[in-house]
Amino acid sequence: MKLKTVLAMLFAALVTAGSVSAKSLVVYFSHTGENYAVGNITEGNTAIVAKMIAAKTGSDTFEIIPEKDYPASYKACTDVAKAEQKQNARPAYKGDADTSGYDTIYIGYPIWWGDMPMVVYTFLEKHDLGGKTILPFCTHEGSGVSGTDGKIKRLCKNASVKSALAVRGGTAQNERTKAEKAVDDWLKKSGK
Repeated sequence: MKLKTVLAMLFAALVTAGSVSAKSLVVYFSHTGENYAVGNITEGNTAIVAKMIAAKTGSDTFEIIPEKDYPASYKACTDVAKAEQKQNARPAYKGDADTSGYDTIYIGYPIWWGDMPMVVYTFLEKHDLGGKTILPFCTHEGSGVSGTDGKIKRLCKNASVKSALAVRGGTAQNERTKAEKAVDDWLKKSGK
């Protein structure tokens, strides 16, 4: 048996026995610049929610940063997002996160054209998240989760995918107390 496998089994046994606390990671993609309903922003809607979750859970974070930036203007960005969906593209991103040492993965993204940005698919398809608990969260301006939690379930077949959190971008930007309450309620409901 490989040392890595033995260590993973030992870690899992220690977590189960309560000797080691489970580790969690917040992975997110967020967009700055001109956003629908909130104007020009310097911190993305999803980034705001991701940081709330990380602070409340003591999670590590990894931001998915595309190798090629999305345009700052709203129309140009949505045109690129729509074209990527049509092509079923898998844009590359900078750096990576080693997910092997985490039990729980929070995965966050904005809803673009009724779906996750394609760069989020790149991350999910690159990592084996089997055996992990996945808690999706998104920001939107009216479309809610748009069935993306089901898409994550299909991609991560051997993971336990929990109910998703959907927060309006305008709420994340302008009503932080309301956004925090939504995060708190979701975490409590999820048992986190």
